[in-house]
This record gives sequence, C-alpha cells and structure tokens, in this order.
Amino acid sequence: MANQLNVVVLYNASRLDINPLLSQLDGHKVVTLATENLTMQEFSVAIKNCESESILFINASQYSISLKKSAITLFEMVAKTELNWSLIYSDYSMLSGTELQEEHLLDHHAGRLRDDTDYGFVWLLNRSKFLACLPMDQENQSSILYELRLRMSEYGRLVHVANRYSGSLYTVTKAADTQNVFAYLMAGKALQLERERVLTEHLKRLGTYLSPGQNYKTVPYHDKSYELSASVIIPVNNRPKFIGAAIESVFNQTVSDVEVIIVVNGGEADPTIPAVQAFLPGGSRYDASKPPVNLIVHDINNIGFCLNSGLEIAKGKFYVQLDSDDQLIPDCIEKIIKVYEEDDTIGMVIGSYEVWELKDSGELIRMESIPVVTHDEWTEENGRNNLLRINGAGAPRSFYIDLAKDLGLLDMNTSPYARNYGEDYHFVLRMCEQYRMGRVWEPVYKVVRHSGGTDHSINRQAVDRNNDAKDAMRLEALQRRKKMNRKT
Repeated sequence: MANQLNVVVLYNASRLDINPLLSQLDGHKVVTLATENLTMQEFSVAIKNCESESILFINASQYSISLKKSAITLFEMVAKTELNWSLIYSDYSMLSGTELQEEHLLDHHAGRLRDDTDYGFVWLLNRSKFLACLPMDQENQSSILYELRLRMSEYGRLVHVANRYSGSLYTVTKAADTQNVFAYLMAGKALQLERERVLTEHLKRLGTYLSPGQNYKTVPYHDKSYELSASVIIPVNNRPKFIGAAIESVFNQTVSDVEVIIVVNGGEADPTIPAVQAFLPGGSRYDASKPPVNLIVHDINNIGFCLNSGLEIAKGKFYVQLDSDDQLIPDCIEKIIKVYEEDDTIGMVIGSYEVWELKDSGELIRMESIPVVTHDEWTEENGRNNLLRINGAGAPRSFYIDLAKDLGLLDMNTSPYARNYGEDYHFVLRMCEQYRMGRVWEPVYKVVRHSGGTDHSINRQAVDRNNDAKDAMRLEALQRRKKMNRKT
C-alpha cells in the first residue's frame, strides 16, 4: 500500500454519494469539504493543516470519481522522481453510460491561462509550494481551483502523467455531452469578473500585465485618405448556399464607398465560384449601383492566406470581417467608422453580434436564449489582459489595413498547432499591445448557426487542437509583454 497521505475531497452532498470514493481511501487521513459556501480561507486552512508533504486533492463535486488501485502509488512515485514540482495531474477515463473513453489532457505550459482548461479531477499537491502561495484571494468564491492552479504554476512545475492506453489513474462518471464553443458566453457576470481578477493578479506577479494605456501609439494612417472607406473580405470554401446573403448584407450598408472581396480557397471546382460570379459584371445579380465585388480563387485552404490575399488588393482604409455564412447588420460599417474617428490611437474596432439559427426549412430565426454578445469582458482598462483568459475577442473585427501590413498581416498556419484556427486571435493579441481597441456595443453583425457550421458543437479532439493553437499564441504574448515591461 502507498504511504499514508492527507487527502482533501471536495464534494457536493446534494448531488453525489462520496462513500464509495472514501472507502478507496481507507488508511489515509481524509478531510472532506462541502462546496456549498466554501471560501478560499476554509480551503487554504484545510490544506495548510495537512501533515504529509504531498496532499492528494480530489474534486468530486460534480462527478463520481473512482481511483485505480495503483493511482496513489504512481502519484507518489512521480513526486519522488520529478524536480521542483508543485502539482501533478493525470489523464483519466470517462464513463458515459456503458461507454468508457480515455481522456488525454494537454501538457501544461505558461500559456494555459484559460479558466476552463481541463487538468482533471485528481491532483497531487506539494504542501510546501502551496504554503508559499499564501495568502490567496479571500474574496474568491467560485474560482478557487483556477487560482490554485495559476498560483502553483508560479512556484513549481505542473507535471502531467500521460496515458497511451489503459494508463488512466482514475475514472470519472458523467453524462455524455458535446463541446459548445459558445459555452463561455453563458458564464455569469460575477464569475467572469472574479476570474478576470484572478488572472490579472497572476499576470502582475509574472511581470506580463499591461496597465491602462501602456504602449499605445498614434495610428499613422488616421488622417490619410483612401479610395474607399472599407473593404469587406470574405474567405469561403464550398458555401454557395450562404455567400449570396453575405454579399447582399454588404450591399445593404448605410455606407456606400465599400467593396467586397471574396477569396475562394477550394480551387476552380468550388461551387461557390458561380454563386459569386452572379454578382460580377455580366452576372444575373450584378448591379452597377452597388459596391464592387472582387473574386480571388486559391486552391489552398488556408484562411490566413485568404485574408492576406484580400488585404493585398484592398482599396479600403479599414478591413471589416464577414464570415461566409454570417451577415452584417445595415449600419455596421457606419458605426465602426465613427469609433475610429473618436481617437487616433484606436487601431482596431470590435463590434457586438446576435446569434441566429438557420433551420432546415430555410427559416432564419434569432436565438433569443443567447443575448446580444457584447463581450463585456473586454474593458477599456483591462481588456487586453483578460483576452489571455478568454477564447474570443468578439465580432465583427475591423482594423486599419495598412496597420495590419505593418504588423506582418495574419498568421498563415505557421503558429504552433494552428490549423485554420486562431489567426484572428493571434492578430488581436499583437494589435492590442500597441494600439487601443475601440468598441461598438450595439449589435452590428449576425452570427448564423447551422448544421454545417464550424462553430457549432465540436468534439473533444477538435477542442484540444484549437486550444493548443491559442494557448501557444498566449505563450508568445506573455513573452512579448514581459520584454515590453522590461523596457519601461
């Protein structure tokens, strides 16, 4: 049997019976903590009062946990062999109904700043490292484990015990579900603010925090005249059903001196091409009184490449985002331009959007269950710090086209793990380090959800791939910001 350990079990009495788990811990010193009204102080005291140098922490507040017989022995052996460790976590198996699936977690690095990163439900804590973290945020009510993980990473290594197959250390029993990329929008305002505070203090301790207004520059193109006010660039692959509505939404803008640039990346056989050609001179939907439509065709599916190709030929002062299956609300570009006019340090503007759903019948319905998405977490004072915690900056996005060229344009799948994902997030991270971000708080964009959309429910493997990409971008941002702060 493993050495006697102190074990701290987090549980919710109204949801689960933890007695089966406690029976597996016979011979160890177990302390149970109910999640109801649990404070950071109570949690800290429970860990502080433990006597063993290694403390097994089990979060059984949401799901039933069953340890494998050798789990504690393996945890302790890893602790003996790893240097400067603060927290050890492992892969686990998930039991959903009768299906057992092995969950492979991501290796830790400093860029794993999201509050929803999966580090599993069983951790081995280094007591001396924990004591070095004290005191923690006593106002913290719902983000205790998020703060614990960030704090422990400041004092030692977070070690991942990985599983190839049949190597999970424990089993979690929970209901099957899919990953919803809009889930973070459902988190309550108070919870978002609490987690923002936890992250902000972490960044300050790391020396990567950017104070309000720090490093902002004047945009050199603010007073420069351009042929057009805006260029709407739409990358598209096999979307003949949607592209017409997207183009029409640009035609319906209250600002007329704009252009549409469609970049098809499916090659000459892409069925989107004839749908776009209908809007070109000689086409059945061509109207000389409407903004011009330009068509670029590539045979390489690379979103960053598509956007950059559009930026290279654009005649507008500002780029405005439009996904091929979404639509601009008529006053979108007008409101964006007004924000730029307010301040010559604004290099980018981000709007707000509504979420609509396209039914199989073809009917487009506003999803009232999701309020207007304003991304309130992007504040004037702290938005660019909080951006490191969240997965999106908002939509639609707009920026000075010449400024984008100065910054090196958008990533073309050269960032680690990038697979047509995160090129916009990577760009926003870089832009906001030098220029102020303007906001449009009213809805100016329609996100259209449909069964063929890439932002609908996606599986764990796709979520992990996407998170790997953005976490690598966060890591790069931390390194840049640390250098920036050393110079000031």
